[in-house]
Amino acid sequence: MEFRETALSGMYLILPRVFEDPRGFFMETYHQAKFTAAGIPADFVQDNHSRSGRGTLRGLHYQIQHAQGKLVRCVRGEIYDVGVDLRRDSPTFGQSVGEILSEENKRQLYVPPGFAHGFCVVSEIAEVTYKCTDLYHPEFERSLLWNDPQLGIEWPIKDPTLSPKDEAGILLADAECYESSSDL
Repeated sequence: MEFRETALSGMYLILPRVFEDPRGFFMETYHQAKFTAAGIPADFVQDNHSRSGRGTLRGLHYQIQHAQGKLVRCVRGEIYDVGVDLRRDSPTFGQSVGEILSEENKRQLYVPPGFAHGFCVVSEIAEVTYKCTDLYHPEFERSLLWNDPQLGIEWPIKDPTLSPKDEAGILLADAECYESSSDL
């Protein structure tokens, strides 16, 4: 595996080694010792799987308590995946990084605790799996507004299909954030 830290400290793009032959392919998607050696000391406790159609945007979600790190990959189709740094003491507070994850490129994105996360589907259908470092606690979930001008995210779709929760997302200026990285 190759680990590339993004412009946001703690957020990594992961490129697995893929072994292909006439039967198909094999790849390792997670190896605890390799992740720890790369600076990702994550203990995953929950796996999730979603399926969405073209134009769906999910996010930008985070939990103000029980912050979740997420190891995200697209196993069918293609998505544009985004992490937003919500750690007020971080020099990259409020900044985002987006990456194309697809069935073809087999890349993964690790979005650490203290970040909001979201993705939009750019293929006809996409299936996304992600491992989480903490359990889902709906009472602590928050949503940033996907098109907040302060975030400046250049989504590859203009008029996404959103859930009512995501339509009601709030601006970064009004959002509860993590005061310190040590709070995570």
